[in-house]
Amino acid sequence: MEIKNIMTKTVATINAEDTVERAAQMMKEHNVGSVPVCRGENVVGIITDRDIALRSAAEGQNVHQQKVKDIMTSNPVTGAPTMDVHEAARLMSERQIRRLPIVENNKVVGIVALGDLAVEPKFANEAESALSNISTPASPEI
Repeated sequence: MEIKNIMTKTVATINAEDTVERAAQMMKEHNVGSVPVCRGENVVGIITDRDIALRSAAEGQNVHQQKVKDIMTSNPVTGAPTMDVHEAARLMSERQIRRLPIVENNKVVGIVALGDLAVEPKFANEAESALSNISTPASPEI
């Protein structure tokens, strides 16, 4: 099955020059944990709730002034609408990401989260495997 069949097609995006506060407000408004960052229609990054917590709030930054570009992950991993669901799950697992923006002609056309895979019974094993690998600590001491 192609990823376009299970992806969320309505995706909120943000500009790299917007504030971190605006990103957090968008996440709250849309009840999401990440927002693709675009310059025009081109995806240039992704900002997550974890980025805000660790790269902004924990550092004592002023979210009213700090720009999204200062804490986003640049050049995010993306998928294509025609990508096989199993391939997307493998990619998410290998790259330890929970959300995969889906891009066509450099434009965001959707997003797939681990939860999207988990609700499809035939992909539950892939979601479980991906989550297991994503949740593995990067440091053995943790």
